[in-house]
Amino acid sequence: MTRPLWAPWRLEYVGSADEQEGCVFCLAYEAGDEEGLVVRRGERAFVLLNKFPYSSGHLLVAPVRHVGEFAELDQEEIVEIHRLAGQGMGALAEVYGPQGYNLGWNLGRIAGAGVTDHVHVHVVPRWAGDTNFMPVLADVKVLPEHLAATQERLAGAWPG
Repeated sequence: MTRPLWAPWRLEYVGSADEQEGCVFCLAYEAGDEEGLVVRRGERAFVLLNKFPYSSGHLLVAPVRHVGEFAELDQEEIVEIHRLAGQGMGALAEVYGPQGYNLGWNLGRIAGAGVTDHVHVHVVPRWAGDTNFMPVLADVKVLPEHLAATQERLAGAWPG
């Protein structure tokens, strides 16, 4: 028997994901922190929450500059992206206490990139048992916290 899970906040994202004009990263950077789900702004890169997270606290770190190829990033962008990813793990550790992390670049549609024209790295907190029967059998992910609350908590706990 199938039982529905209620996550009304996701409908807004799912319904508008393909309708949005412009780059999701550039639009988030130009928006206010709460509206853009931006957790931290650096000089050459910034951190935001994934609107379609794999787990609570799923961060994306992107260059401020709109660039679609990893090889086109300059040294300063690369260093700041990775520094912010490390700091993000510190904030996630303080707020959520994950037992591990997945960090990754999905470069190109065939490699799993949902956004191909603005490179970004994923920082995904992980816990024992977080990959359970729900995504396997029901193609459902259960996230216990609204994205606005996650943005506020992580921004407040950011190191430095």
